Amino acid sequence: MPRLTLGDVVEIVSRAGAPKANKVSEIKNRPPYSPVTDFYKALREGIVAVHEKGGGKGELKSILARISDQKKLSNYPRAIKGYEKWWGRKQIEWHAPYAVTYQVGDIDISVKPELGLMVDGVPHFVKLYLKDEKLQKLRIDVVLALMEHSLRPDAPDGCCMAVLDVKNSKLFTGPGHADPKLLSMVNAEMAYVSAYWGQL
Repeated sequence: MPRLTLGDVVEIVSRAGAPKANKVSEIKNRPPYSPVTDFYKALREGIVAVHEKGGGKGELKSILARISDQKKLSNYPRAIKGYEKWWGRKQIEWHAPYAVTYQVGDIDISVKPELGLMVDGVPHFVKLYLKDEKLQKLRIDVVLALMEHSLRPDAPDGCCMAVLDVKNSKLFTGPGHADPKLLSMVNAEMAYVSAYWGQL
């Protein structure tokens, strides 16, 4: 049974033709997940750790003290600066997020926000976007639709589903409900993935 991440889904949905097929093939044939090849793992976990222990935004820079990889040392500071700017003067407290599996036919999609935060008293589930590439509207909309559909039933009252473009300090929030047209599009794309997957 194919198991995809939200990142996999948006990579597939945002492509057409041969690039879409190539991406599906790449996902099926990639090696098992390894922390060694997860470039942003230390940054994600560092941000979570600061919030879990109730730290202030000034503690984000301590993430760099545990890093020796030069590529990360040249890339992480921009993300940390962007996160600090978004944090600003907001009152932020941790409340643990949870993962849900969205099933489409024989495909499982892991819907897993990295952060659960109380932001000025409002609960948020936040998916972090850490890449340099411009975050396209379609990608935001697809992630928010899946978060709204999958997480909303058990989320705290008034919870805000969100995607944070970390390096640009921009928070994109959901409408409070899943867009049925977007869900139908994702379901159709996954039907294609399922059919093609069996031929690879």
